[in-house]
Amino acid sequence: MRRRQFITLLGGAAAAWPLAARAQQAGAVPIIGFLQASAADRVRDVVAVFEDGLKQTGFVPDETVAIEYRWANDEYDRLPQLMQELVGRHVAVVFAATPIAALAAKRAASAIPIVFCVGSDPVKDGLVASLNRPGGTMTGTTFFADLLSAKRLGLLRELVHGSDIFGVLVNPKNANADLEIKDANEAAQSLGVTLVFANAQSTGDIEKSIVHVRDRGAAGLLVASDSFLNLHGQEIAQLALQYRLATCFSFREPAAAGGLMAYGANRLDAYRRAANYVSLILRGEKAGNLPVQQATKFELVINLKTAKLLGLAIPQTLLVAADEVIE
Repeated sequence: MRRRQFITLLGGAAAAWPLAARAQQAGAVPIIGFLQASAADRVRDVVAVFEDGLKQTGFVPDETVAIEYRWANDEYDRLPQLMQELVGRHVAVVFAATPIAALAAKRAASAIPIVFCVGSDPVKDGLVASLNRPGGTMTGTTFFADLLSAKRLGLLRELVHGSDIFGVLVNPKNANADLEIKDANEAAQSLGVTLVFANAQSTGDIEKSIVHVRDRGAAGLLVASDSFLNLHGQEIAQLALQYRLATCFSFREPAAAGGLMAYGANRLDAYRRAANYVSLILRGEKAGNLPVQQATKFELVINLKTAKLLGLAIPQTLLVAADEVIE
């Protein structure tokens, strides 16, 4: 389905379909299961955008649709149990954020349609057969965050002069860590720089890894796209600044918290479009017939205050190209 066709279909949905008609005739509203690997207080922006996306298509939470939220609080082994709870609530569709939550949902419910929003390749993750024809009961959106390492490393190289050593912080538990490492190594070869890799899979690893990278002579730190690293982005940004390391992240929030910059897809836009897919499925569309949507909006955020603290001069060309400059 082309983007224009999708927008036309979605825009005409309110007129073409009676709003949750069958559910209302039965005296109930449809239930959406919301499965998240992290904690509720860390993704308030995601919840707000998801609910707003539903409202824009005519499904108003607590009025014409109900949402059952389940949070794993970073305890990933709880996801199967949480998904079983949603199955027991007879949800009409499940929204699963992050690949690990989506996989847990897929394993626990073979008949319930599932919409995901991930930063990785859903085909390689085993979520769908292909992007254009997902098949099965799953579809969603992806912003391919782990395939942008080359771009982020190039930005760091452009800003940090006089050094050809850069650190890369990865979470070895991430299923796509090897892919991101490969992408970064290929970029390093083309740029003529040396990479120092460091692992962080718990909060106790973060400062040790940053110190390791600093002690190996790195002037900048590329932070891999990973749910754990993203959730602790503020801590990473502040520690890296303390140890005089310029950082580049996948999302805006760590850059706003003291990181040097961020480059990646507009994450909230991806969640809003995932909510649109949930609405379409509630109205009768088959998940497997809806092509996985890929990110179309990418953002560059530069923290000018951090740059000054690090003694870095930001080229005017980058300042003009940035979507947001934090002063």
